[in-house]
Amino acid sequence: MKTADVVILGGGPGGYAAAIRSAQLGQSVILIDEAQVGGTCLHRGCIPTKALLHAAEVADNARTATQFGVNATFEGVDPEKLHGFKNTVVSRLYKGLSGLIEGLGITVVNGRGKLTGPRSVDVDGTTVTGRTIVLATGSAPKVPGAITTSDRVLTSDQALELATIPDTAIILGGGVIGVEFASLWASFGTKVTIVEALPRLVPNEDAAISTYLERLFRRRRITAKTGTRVTEVTSDENAVQVTLESGDVLSADVLLVAVGRAPRTEGLGLAENGVTVEGGFVVTDESLRTSVPSIYAIGDIVGGLQLAHRAFQHGIFVAERIAGREAELVADAGIPRVTYCHPEIASVGLTEDAAREQYGDGVETVTYDLAGNGRSQILKASGAVKLVVDPAGAVVGVHMIGAGVSELIGEAQLLYNLGVKAEEAARFVHAHPTQNEALGEALMAVSGAPLHLHG
Repeated sequence: MKTADVVILGGGPGGYAAAIRSAQLGQSVILIDEAQVGGTCLHRGCIPTKALLHAAEVADNARTATQFGVNATFEGVDPEKLHGFKNTVVSRLYKGLSGLIEGLGITVVNGRGKLTGPRSVDVDGTTVTGRTIVLATGSAPKVPGAITTSDRVLTSDQALELATIPDTAIILGGGVIGVEFASLWASFGTKVTIVEALPRLVPNEDAAISTYLERLFRRRRITAKTGTRVTEVTSDENAVQVTLESGDVLSADVLLVAVGRAPRTEGLGLAENGVTVEGGFVVTDESLRTSVPSIYAIGDIVGGLQLAHRAFQHGIFVAERIAGREAELVADAGIPRVTYCHPEIASVGLTEDAAREQYGDGVETVTYDLAGNGRSQILKASGAVKLVVDPAGAVVGVHMIGAGVSELIGEAQLLYNLGVKAEEAARFVHAHPTQNEALGEALMAVSGAPLHLHG
């Protein structure tokens, strides 16, 4: 038997954040994971996909180099070296994380854990007990029941390890994962078709951002079939065929199933030990405590945004609450959201539709096109910054699309979470020439004093 103050089931971003902060606060910690600590984010998600997306950006730069007076050519991709680059990044981060966990005296138990009581977990026959248990088992790619994965029908986990770059690909789902892989493969020369059941790509974003993305994807020759459902998927040794509701049949080398991620809560003994689960998600109160007082749940298994940085926040919050400290959660609307396709998408707060539903007709919006931004012109970057302001003048939504806008989301989240009025924020200086100026220009415009914007 092993015992500690805090036992954490799952070593992804939420789990290891809870472990690290608990140890920093003087708690003894046991961290249980059936694989390597770091979870999907480090090994099969955020980090490896963004490494590949950076390589895709390098490929795009090689193709367009002559526009900048640089003689360069794109001659193709070496998948072995590509994966070598990706794996080196992952390995270095994993080594650093492992060293941090070891240095803090956190005990890591490898194996599949299952809840056996309000303070106990079985790990492959070994009982682990704790004063408090934190459930942090994360999520896995969702695959509709009518679809069977294979060498040609892939989840994002499989797509990350492809030994070759497909000539043609169909992507089922136009959300974050779908458009990131579409962008990645298109940069490497793949002919991509996205099939999305809802009326637009990235349907959780502001409608204006979807419009920009669809237009810019068309320029990149990425085909998007929105408002379209799939009725059948078949494959053979040569190709995969996707039948649409219209009767049309698409054929490609591979199909990526990117319809979202499902919480990993099955087979963990949760309901049997009194933990309420609804629709696969663990039900918690505002402190992330479950229906069993000694058990908390964090990250992707708690309904809401499935983002690594949300899980980080959950882990830190729960660790501080367990240690008796005051802590406060940022609501999901205040958590930055970034999609790393080309062009990037970054947003925080309410969409225009959501703001009008909440605040009525007094909502104001302004959209500043990156065509007026000097830095964006240098980068040959298209896109826009859209602000949503409530009737009192406070910024309640920031929605951006364009190269590098992920780096602008830090200021945007402060505007939203601190309830800053656009007129107050507009008086501060944004360095020239930067893309950050676009946010400053939008703030000035919505305050009635635009500088480089007509109207």
